[in-house]
Amino acid sequence: MNKINVAGKSITPSKVVCIGRNYVEHIKELNNEMPDQAVIFVKPNSAISDIIVSNKDEPIHYEAEISFIIEDKKISAVGFGLDLTKRGVQSKLKNKGLPWERAKAFDKSAVFSPFVVFSGDTENLSMQLLINDQLIQHADYALMIHKPTEIMAEVASFMSFCDGDILMTGTPKGVGIVHQGDIFIGRIYQANKLLLESKWAVQ
Repeated sequence: MNKINVAGKSITPSKVVCIGRNYVEHIKELNNEMPDQAVIFVKPNSAISDIIVSNKDEPIHYEAEISFIIEDKKISAVGFGLDLTKRGVQSKLKNKGLPWERAKAFDKSAVFSPFVVFSGDTENLSMQLLINDQLIQHADYALMIHKPTEIMAEVASFMSFCDGDILMTGTPKGVGIVHQGDIFIGRIYQANKLLLESKWAVQ
């Protein structure tokens, strides 16, 4: 089972709960319809990774997200996550009205920084993704259509969070292809304070 680092301790999430179409500008950039409720899908534990791997045969897109650890039905930690997506495969599946697992739930499709303990106000959180020292994606609480507590309540209406599970809250505009050799830097801020920074060299 794959593990994640939370304040120096290893935790084994049972699953990653992901939210799609949670930022208006990202919905527009992919020409998707505006949903009338949160779009929810799940990645298995086997998708979790701490490395980014490219794929020449099937281009993979990055989607940076503010991510949370859920314990006792509450947020206990925050981290930076990448929801990696086989966009071509996803488009074909969507056109046929089929599930997204082949495009979203493959091995190493959920990449995470170490998490830091967090029990503060999610309204003050923001995220940055830099690729090769250029700011590519930026997200904060105000831009989210569905807020973290709302998402947790909706998920809980039909599916349980196990302690240690991860919630990914959606990606803003700016998604693109992962290229071998790219340097990714992910940052999470609380107000103007940098909570964490992680760096990856794409394999």
